[in-house]
Amino acid sequence: MTKIIEADHLTKIYKGKVKAVDDISFAVDEGEIFGFLGPNGAGKTTTIKMLDTLATITSGKAFVAGHDVHREPGAVRDSIGVVPQELTADDELSGMENIVLAANLHHVQGSEARRRSAELLKLVDLEDAAGRKVRTFSGGMRRRLQLAMGLVHMPKVLFLDEPTLGLDIQTRKKMWDYIGRLNKERGLTVFMTTHYLEEADSLCNRIAIIDKGVIKLSGSPAELKQKLGGDILTLELAETPVDLTEFFKGIPDVSDVTRTGQVYRIKLPRTEKALPIIVEGVVRKNIEIKEISFTKPTLDQVFLEITGKSMRDEDASESDSVFQNFIMERATS
Repeated sequence: MTKIIEADHLTKIYKGKVKAVDDISFAVDEGEIFGFLGPNGAGKTTTIKMLDTLATITSGKAFVAGHDVHREPGAVRDSIGVVPQELTADDELSGMENIVLAANLHHVQGSEARRRSAELLKLVDLEDAAGRKVRTFSGGMRRRLQLAMGLVHMPKVLFLDEPTLGLDIQTRKKMWDYIGRLNKERGLTVFMTTHYLEEADSLCNRIAIIDKGVIKLSGSPAELKQKLGGDILTLELAETPVDLTEFFKGIPDVSDVTRTGQVYRIKLPRTEKALPIIVEGVVRKNIEIKEISFTKPTLDQVFLEITGKSMRDEDASESDSVFQNFIMERATS
């Protein structure tokens, strides 16, 4: 596979000694949907800002669409579309005027700019609102317009930084339907961050989890979930003085057993294979099973195990801290 994004020992240290990204290396294949996940302040937005040329690279190298980010920033910008967290459309311009303006900024002019803008307004279901000022748009309409603005110059790579943040379920689904269609029909490469882990699970070919500026784990969603050790089988037994922890640990493929009172949590690759052995063993000991259930590993569990925190457990968002550091860096340079 052709690598369309390559980061080689990428590091970002803001003035003031804040190390936002710490020596990370990864690659994204052409035509891939790649998820970049992490809690607030982990380094996600900073990484995107380095890749899309908005933040300088302290050390290391990055290549996007075959261009060196440091040496060829103009060529990189021509090859990428960016949909940031912040809504950047002009409230006093219409939907059509905003997209045409974005096209002009990418050197797409005249009738071609208007043609592409009309196509994209139709794609994101804003055709009927093309002439309305953006200040009359709902939040979902603004997000969809932002997506169209990022696509108008037909980029090879689309960077999406929390593109569905704050949207209702129906609008989120529409957004991802558009992006999925572009990925399949045009081979568009997508580099995305999201706080909605179920989105990453269902959409991404591969995922990297970053925390405190360091990539902790990467792989396909299935690979990441498998690293948790497989299924979790929960057994609640009737009151008994017998401790079955060692019995459960002795069953083939069981990797871990924890006990809280009469409730046992058993970690194993596949519940279906071991369940008959477990049930038969408990029954032979004349112990009643009060309740039994099992769950497949989720991306949420992987995330919590790797980072030890939820997506939103910090006081300030990464975008706020990055913006403050960015301003400080520019002011003192």
